[in-house]
Amino acid sequence: MKKHLFKSMVGAVAALSLSFGLAACGSGGSSSGATGEKSIVTVYNVEPQNKMIPGNVNENAGARVLDLIFAGLVTFDPNGIPQNEVAQSIKASKNNTFFTINLKSGWKFNDGTPVTASSFTKAWSYTANATNAQLNASFFSVIKGYDALQRKGVSPQAQLSGLKVVNDRTFTVELNKPSQVFSIMLGYIAFVPMPESFYKDPKAFGENPVGDGPYKFKSWTHNRSIEVVRNKDYHGFLKPKNAGITFKIYTDKESAYSDVRSGNLDVMDTVPTSALRTFRTDTSLKSYNKAGSRIETVTFSPNLKHFGNDKEGILRRRAVSLAIDRQQIASKVFSGVVTPATDFVSPPISGHTDKLKGADVLTYNPSEAKKLWAQANAISPWTSSDSIVLSYNSDGGTKDVFDAIANQLTNTLKVKATTNPVATFNEFRNEINQRKLVGVFRTGWMPDYPSAEDYLNPIYSSEAADGKGSNDGDYKNPKFDAILSQAAGVSSTAEANKLYQQGEEILLAELPTIPLYYYNNYGVTTSGVSGYYQGWDSVPRYEDLQKN
Repeated sequence: MKKHLFKSMVGAVAALSLSFGLAACGSGGSSSGATGEKSIVTVYNVEPQNKMIPGNVNENAGARVLDLIFAGLVTFDPNGIPQNEVAQSIKASKNNTFFTINLKSGWKFNDGTPVTASSFTKAWSYTANATNAQLNASFFSVIKGYDALQRKGVSPQAQLSGLKVVNDRTFTVELNKPSQVFSIMLGYIAFVPMPESFYKDPKAFGENPVGDGPYKFKSWTHNRSIEVVRNKDYHGFLKPKNAGITFKIYTDKESAYSDVRSGNLDVMDTVPTSALRTFRTDTSLKSYNKAGSRIETVTFSPNLKHFGNDKEGILRRRAVSLAIDRQQIASKVFSGVVTPATDFVSPPISGHTDKLKGADVLTYNPSEAKKLWAQANAISPWTSSDSIVLSYNSDGGTKDVFDAIANQLTNTLKVKATTNPVATFNEFRNEINQRKLVGVFRTGWMPDYPSAEDYLNPIYSSEAADGKGSNDGDYKNPKFDAILSQAAGVSSTAEANKLYQQGEEILLAELPTIPLYYYNNYGVTTSGVSGYYQGWDSVPRYEDLQKN
């Protein structure tokens, strides 16, 4: 999702579905003559896929804006440690099925209306309700009453039965199954409160959202910029050190990078492929390069010929994975700013490991790839009319990656492998969401909350398939789902991680997606910017940015 997606993203996300790509749309500098907390900082972004509605944004471009203008029950510090935000307290029952939530007093939306218990319960129910067709609906599947809201023809105003308002500052949450990570999930953007104005005209709200966070929404000029300014009435955990953030929207990374070098853009949390070898020594800017939490994958579209979830399909997926030389891509294409993947969870997140059974399928092995491909051919022959089509968004800066993968598959498997660049991230994600993209396509994930569960449940659970989450390949495996359910009921993160790793071994055996690499957190700023770093979710901590 998002983020992640996605955080996004996830998408990427992540996916998470996720990472950026982008291009220049005008250059314009930052606010003039201002320093420190009085300044507006300009940062890189792409055009968000959807309107600014928290329940319907599951990709990174939109989520990073929403995370600034909305505050939920909890937020996270840079290391992913939960901190109470709107919540005064969150108390869980012993079996993690019942939560009592008390709110801080005096919290308000930017329109002056109070944030109350019903601001949460009504918003969560709206997102969970299938009639409202929100992309983040599956995050609420753990709450009692979710299944009733998935029925055809259900009223758009119908509420989750597991949510009860006690008074303006207290509500309870009853889950339909234990959730070891529920109190952490509450930090995800889908769980923020919504003002009453949202329900009067959701589409209009999505163009001009009213939040309750550290920043206030100012404007959205499509394909050019999104502006947010510091909310002086906010008194939460985050402490903005600038007067606002302007997200400048690009469709080409080269143009954005040129703008940073010339001082027309302050911050860029990525760099184009052409600059990977030089950005760390470029004296015209300041660079950043540290291990990150974003994972890049490729996903097989549902019901793809020769690649289904049967013996032939699994053999071919494994062969494709073994034919990809991740180390070569990391060193030659990325100049060492990515790390070859060893599992489905990124290194900064608890639960990541490089010791899973079956992880050798992520290691380049051309002879084994050829062997498995031949075994698949014995089941159903690959003909001259068959081909592997690799799709990606051309504004994402990954052309060289997919060209390299196509060449590797062609040379190793002796098949026709071609690329299909889709012009923009928005168009690309729409085609995926509508199940119009056939073949193998780029996906990724940035975590929505700091847990291995967030890399597995939103992307691979059956509940997140069929457009109800970020399971873009509509992968369904009851054994995998059962492991996720078991992990949700344990008392400790360590116990849960052992189960999540068992689930990952199922994914390694079947490969509904193929992990490629983890992105390092890297980016550049102008020399006049301080406070730049990226947090647990690989997103810059915008609130700490300052112009000297």
